[in-house]
Amino acid sequence: MKPWKIGLSTGCFYSRPILSVLDEIRASGFDCIEICSFPAHLDYHNRDDVARAGEKIHALGIRPVSLHAPFADKIDITALDPTQRETAVGELLAACEAAAAMGCENLVLHPGPERSGRPPEEEFLARMRNAAESLNTVANRCRQLGIHLLLENMLPHLLFGHTNDMLYLLGSIRHCEVGACLDTGHAHLSRELGMVIHKLSGHLHLIHVNDNRGDRDDHLAPGEGHIDWPWLISELKRCHFGGTLILELSSRENESVPAMLARARHARDFLTALM
Repeated sequence: MKPWKIGLSTGCFYSRPILSVLDEIRASGFDCIEICSFPAHLDYHNRDDVARAGEKIHALGIRPVSLHAPFADKIDITALDPTQRETAVGELLAACEAAAAMGCENLVLHPGPERSGRPPEEEFLARMRNAAESLNTVANRCRQLGIHLLLENMLPHLLFGHTNDMLYLLGSIRHCEVGACLDTGHAHLSRELGMVIHKLSGHLHLIHVNDNRGDRDDHLAPGEGHIDWPWLISELKRCHFGGTLILELSSRENESVPAMLARARHARDFLTALM
């Protein structure tokens, strides 16, 4: 089995324009990336900015594996208010267009809002139905544009934060081009890492690689937290995972671009040794 490709999420530079960091990312040996959609990093609504980013990415020989769709409490595809829901879907469709314009293979999406807690059952089911309807609209546009939609497992305290919720939503989408992105940190916090790997194994296209100590979504480099990485790698092999690993790491306060990239390279080496 060939070693998996290891890429870098540009989210570690979310407060810097993407054009200001691409050269250094490529010089650090990363030839595949997931693109962050935070407005200060890349305004996915601005066609000129998107075109310039795409041209630079391809000129450097970088493979744009994915664009991470925007997520916020206000981007709520489950909303009971149809106008609010339509606005949220519009944001995701704009991200689809940007992903396609940059040649991305996948769009990674949080299937629920950044909102804590589970509402009463009747409201929960209504929100689940709204999410499924919204996701079908986004999935259809992704299919038209030739990109895959990937649903990411959420943090356990958020709406749809459990594996069964993900499986329901995946089963509700009518397009076979839809898959899953496993966030190792989220699954570790939910105490469901093994179950998530196995239940989603047939859908997995991408892994967001990050670590934590079981109490916060720290986005540490692998080996800096409590995840058992040799076990995790062996489980992915056992499930015949054939996608890409994307390092999704947090930068430290006032950390320079070279220092952040040095940590990312160390994380890549750590994973490569395990493979």
